[in-house]
Amino acid sequence: MPFITYLSGLLTAQMLSDDHLISGVEIHCEEKGRCPSTCHLCRRPGKEQLSPTPVLLEISRVVPLYALIQDNDTREAFKGALMSSYWCSGKGDVIEDWCRCDLNAFDENGLPNCSPLPQPVLRLSPTVEPSSTVVSLEWLDVQPAIGTKVSDYVLQHKKVDEYTDTDLYTGESLSFADDLLSGLATSCVAAGRSHGDVPETSLYSVIFKCLEPDGLYKFTLYAVDTRGRHSELSTVTLRTACPLVDDSKAEEIADKIYNLYNGYTSGKEQQTAYNTLMEVSASMLFRVQHHYNSHYEKFGDFVWRSEDELGPRKAHLILRRLEKVSSHCSTLLRSAYIQSRTETMPYLFCRSEEVRPPGMVWYSILKDTKVTYLI
Repeated sequence: MPFITYLSGLLTAQMLSDDHLISGVEIHCEEKGRCPSTCHLCRRPGKEQLSPTPVLLEISRVVPLYALIQDNDTREAFKGALMSSYWCSGKGDVIEDWCRCDLNAFDENGLPNCSPLPQPVLRLSPTVEPSSTVVSLEWLDVQPAIGTKVSDYVLQHKKVDEYTDTDLYTGESLSFADDLLSGLATSCVAAGRSHGDVPETSLYSVIFKCLEPDGLYKFTLYAVDTRGRHSELSTVTLRTACPLVDDSKAEEIADKIYNLYNGYTSGKEQQTAYNTLMEVSASMLFRVQHHYNSHYEKFGDFVWRSEDELGPRKAHLILRRLEKVSSHCSTLLRSAYIQSRTETMPYLFCRSEEVRPPGMVWYSILKDTKVTYLI
């Protein structure tokens, strides 16, 4: 229902009039549109023309509902009920900035659960485009102003393939507080922290720099509070970009293999061809096959000539490597023309200049610690 229709309905019900105003309701009409003739509240003294209809409503002051109650005891009871309902699921009391849960608000592990632990949402960073080896992920801090206290974020990552049982293999697990922000992580992982759109919120980011090209990776994130509870998992699964391939080099290798296969092939030439094809990457081998079949198809395709010259066993060892190339990258590697592109990406390293005091909780460190950014 439009707001002006709501006002007109109140006027029709004689709930808004000059001598009968509702306590706590204040109405201002500004020149931001055109008012209907039924709204007498929009008429201004000394002006015959009606004020425009408000198209944008502005709230100058927010007043809690319990502030409208005059009795002090009732106000405090109402305030406590609202705070408990909003922050503690109605199963506890708000004490300063935490929830004191009721005796019946405990889970099966004996941990208080009146203050829900929000789920962090893991996502790809929109500021860094994923490449063949680099991926940047980020999430917003989910610690509420009142209630649960987030002590750590745990980030798990693993490469997924057909030979790995993804349910049994959890991959590498990194503690954001102990491993990443403390600087104990490897050079392949960099962590950062910045402010979100709202100054009170923190945006955490992690950059993985040593991934394998054309690889399927699964990243999982969950929050841990000071009581040991875990939030729900947030998962991102992605495939890294195809590896860089020197197209000119691939064409040179295709010519070299043709010359080795052409005519009588000695044992030395066969071994040279085998070593050459086994030393290149799987993507480069795919491109070599493409150029060989494009230029020398009338002499027999690459697969047939390799089996004939090297024998079924060595040919199988070479051709089996082509199966490692994904369908997406294999389609690109069949293109008639490949354009090379080189990009540089700046990223931040973070390190703390202060020693973490023993027993100090992590969420206060994030707000107080000085952080040095190195580009």
